[in-house]
Amino acid sequence: MMLQDPLLLLDDDLEQSIPLPTADEEMAMSRSDIPETLPILTLRNTVLFPGVVLPITVGRDTSLKLVKDAFGDDRLIGVVAQRSAETEDPSPEDLYDFGTVASILKLIKMPDGSKSIVIQGKRRFKVSEYVQVEPYFTARVQPIVEDMGDEDIEIQARIRSIKELAIQIVNLSPNLPSEAAYAIQNIESATFLIHFIASNLQIEVEDKQELLETLPLVDRADLVMEYLNQELQVLQLSEEIRTRVKSDVDQQQREYLLRQQLKAIQDELGESEGNAGDVRDLRARAEKKALPEHVEEILEKELEKLSRSNPASPDYAVTRNYIDWILDIPWLDYSKDKLDIKKAGRILNEDHYGLESVKQRILEYLAVLKLKGDMKAPILCFHGPPGVGKTSLGKSIARALGREFVRMSLGGVRDEAEIRGHRRTYVGALPGRIIQGMKKAGTANPVFMLDEVDKLGADFRGDPSSALLEVLDPEQNNAFNDHYLEADYDLSKVLFIATANYLEMIPAPLRDRMEMIEINGYTQEEKLAIARQYLVPRQIERNGLVKDQLSLTKGALELIIDGYTRESGVRQLERTIGSVARGVAKKVAMGESEGETVEAEAVESYLKARRFYSDVAERTSVPGVATGLAWTPVGGDILFIEASVSRGSGRMILTGQLGEVMKESAQAALSYVKANASRWNIPEDAFRYWDLHVHVPAGAVPKDGPSAGVAMLSALISIFTQRKVKHNIAMTGEITLRGMAFPVGGIKEKVLAAKRAGIKQVVLPEKNRKDVEEIKASSLRGLRITYIKRMDDVIDEVLLKKPVQDPAGYFTIPERDKPGRSFGSGAMQATA
Repeated sequence: MMLQDPLLLLDDDLEQSIPLPTADEEMAMSRSDIPETLPILTLRNTVLFPGVVLPITVGRDTSLKLVKDAFGDDRLIGVVAQRSAETEDPSPEDLYDFGTVASILKLIKMPDGSKSIVIQGKRRFKVSEYVQVEPYFTARVQPIVEDMGDEDIEIQARIRSIKELAIQIVNLSPNLPSEAAYAIQNIESATFLIHFIASNLQIEVEDKQELLETLPLVDRADLVMEYLNQELQVLQLSEEIRTRVKSDVDQQQREYLLRQQLKAIQDELGESEGNAGDVRDLRARAEKKALPEHVEEILEKELEKLSRSNPASPDYAVTRNYIDWILDIPWLDYSKDKLDIKKAGRILNEDHYGLESVKQRILEYLAVLKLKGDMKAPILCFHGPPGVGKTSLGKSIARALGREFVRMSLGGVRDEAEIRGHRRTYVGALPGRIIQGMKKAGTANPVFMLDEVDKLGADFRGDPSSALLEVLDPEQNNAFNDHYLEADYDLSKVLFIATANYLEMIPAPLRDRMEMIEINGYTQEEKLAIARQYLVPRQIERNGLVKDQLSLTKGALELIIDGYTRESGVRQLERTIGSVARGVAKKVAMGESEGETVEAEAVESYLKARRFYSDVAERTSVPGVATGLAWTPVGGDILFIEASVSRGSGRMILTGQLGEVMKESAQAALSYVKANASRWNIPEDAFRYWDLHVHVPAGAVPKDGPSAGVAMLSALISIFTQRKVKHNIAMTGEITLRGMAFPVGGIKEKVLAAKRAGIKQVVLPEKNRKDVEEIKASSLRGLRITYIKRMDDVIDEVLLKKPVQDPAGYFTIPERDKPGRSFGSGAMQATA
């Protein structure tokens, strides 16, 4: 609805104004007498109110006849609105029951021949009955007594509100002149004000008719206020929208003008074409790039920013570099997986010998991926000694899956920003190494190897292992947030493979997120097979030879494995074979030979003297020396426990950089020997007047753990009974004060180390039997395994029966030499 123009209506012909009625005139009209019957003029689309002047175009023949007759008489007519404006020839049923007595003020002939009249309402009436329908309606009417109510305080309050609302509407409406507010303010009659406002409201005919038929003046005032409030709300909202649109248009015009000015300046400086060309090229790249929706929004903002930047400004280079990274990273580019499980198995077997548990896990992943179609990639961690093929295995997995391979070394990484990147506010900022690796891979689902994850460090710049928690968490890495990109990146399809030598160095939360797969050291037979199938052909190719120019016999390879390398993996073995290949290549290049078949006897001519021998027999040739087995991050190894005694006061000295747990094992072994001394005929003086020194070479290497307990006990019993330990026996296991042998870890590495060292018999706790069963039978050939539950079961097994000398006579101290008397010399140190 909208308030119409309430200015005075003008007669175009006479140029005379029709004034608004005063309060007295309004009262006189409301109380004027009216005839009992009135001719009825029907109106479409409007309602006439008392006191209101209304111009009407007369078009129907019946209406023209009525106007002509009335204008020639007393000019009084009854005006009634039609219920429907579509009815062309209404009947009495099509008309409302209430109408307004009107006086015809003017009859105007229009230039086109039609006629218009100006009428003014006098007072309301109700139709009693229609007494004539031809040539026009005539009805008997009943006048309605008006309730003026100008002095009523409630009416006055409502009139004041109506005026305020109407004036606000006039001020807000762009179609109403400001003089309208002045006219409204000067209306004195409450009844006429209500009728005047009601007549000019742009509301439906039904609503206006309701106002006309409402008898109490207070109720009519309330209805008018309701419609005015609605109109005011609409105008206020329209004004807000108009203001907002104008502000937006002004801003757009301002930006347009500024851009035109900037373009003109850049044209003068010769910079505009280069900038526009860069943006155009980048947009072309963006159109060809598949990007997530949130990245497209970021990219569009940055391109817009770049288009407004000066190429000479530092921000231009920063923004350009950021956009290049966005466009270089594979967001939705995925390589298609090869789901032929048998073929994948053949590829893994071609590249690596053994490692059955790892191969089985990869084939299981492929099988599930083939059945399910879409799954989160597993996060694996290969742990084991160096040189066993952890890193190269990752490349083979990528080849079997048909994916790209990317490797990131974490050794020595101490800064969290290496993983998450630097924020763009820093000079020279770049994304972290994860995102850099994804760019290098070129696909969003590569095989991503995190090499040496146990070598991560931490300092004041943060903890990189904590940053890796999000990367390696399948529930979070679908929205990895790099500090440089500041946009979520999906890593859930990436197959992460971590490698480590030492699990204890990996933080527990990080270790918990990975599936651990142990890769043990190789046996001599496995090394021989690897050398023949992989290492020798590779070194022949790398050193410029062909297959017929170099071959190594089985004996030569076995000698290289035993005499020139001592490792769990094959890295040193490959380097040694490479030395032989270079020696042959030299002969071929100098024309001294067309090729060589290297026998065991010729190995020394290429590699010089043999480096490793079995010195177990020499080192255990005296009492007090036992051979133990140890696990290290680089595989298994043997170690010697040496015990010696000297005259003293019963002290025990421990050397060799032993850890707390290993020292406690020595204490437990000594306590067990003391408690059972009578069983082995060890005199009491051996513990009261002799000092015990236990040493574990090599002294520069820290050592710890409980697995040396069995070897320590054997060495102590050996020194106190003067019975040598058999030189071809090695042992491992934890002991208790009751003489029980508890299981330990790293059995495969320890057993293989024993075999490499020439040991013929290994003593293990009974509960480690299951670990030995996992070792190939061929690797145990020539090695005898003895299982024990208590130390009493092993003493006679590991010690020679005949002592070097009688312990009772050796350790018993004469009374004259005991404390308080002169202390004689004669201490014996039984060390190798």
